Amino acid sequence: MGYWINFAPGGVLAAEDGGLSIAINQHVPDFELPDLEGQCHRLSDYRGRIVIVNFWSCECPHSERTDKAIMAMFAQWRDEVAFLSIAANRNESAEALRQAAEARRLPRVLVDADHVVADLFGALTTPHVFLIDRDGLLRYRGAVDDVTFRQKTASRFFLDEAVEALLDCHSPALTESPAYGCTIVREI
Repeated sequence: MGYWINFAPGGVLAAEDGGLSIAINQHVPDFELPDLEGQCHRLSDYRGRIVIVNFWSCECPHSERTDKAIMAMFAQWRDEVAFLSIAANRNESAEALRQAAEARRLPRVLVDADHVVADLFGALTTPHVFLIDRDGLLRYRGAVDDVTFRQKTASRFFLDEAVEALLDCHSPALTESPAYGCTIVREI
């Protein structure tokens, strides 16, 4: 099971918070990660579809909450949108990932235990979503909705708005929001 990233022409990285991440409206470099069964998936396998990349945790209550919202939205988009949950926490076992993915009925969970792809995207939390259009351009990054420590109930669904904009063939009005959730565990 290898990890690889292809920095093809047009793949632009920008400095953010001392690290590198993909700039909004720029091509996302191709990457490959294994799923929970060991089968490898490449981002380029989904070219031509809108792709939601969701950095995910089996232990984070914010991931669990947003999984329900994303799956409800995804049910209406299934033919045009691909949903990739990426487990990037070093401390989560394969069995725990499998159990949570099954319980939450996630279509696929990719494993990024060395957080190579999480670092590429500049993912900080679980959840932290990145929306890629049909041409492979990053169009949105941030939170699924507007829930925070002070606001317990969502009143705005950023991911839904962004996907609907892309389905209607225009750019999302909001391209970034602060991610909110549990910090990705990179060291144990």
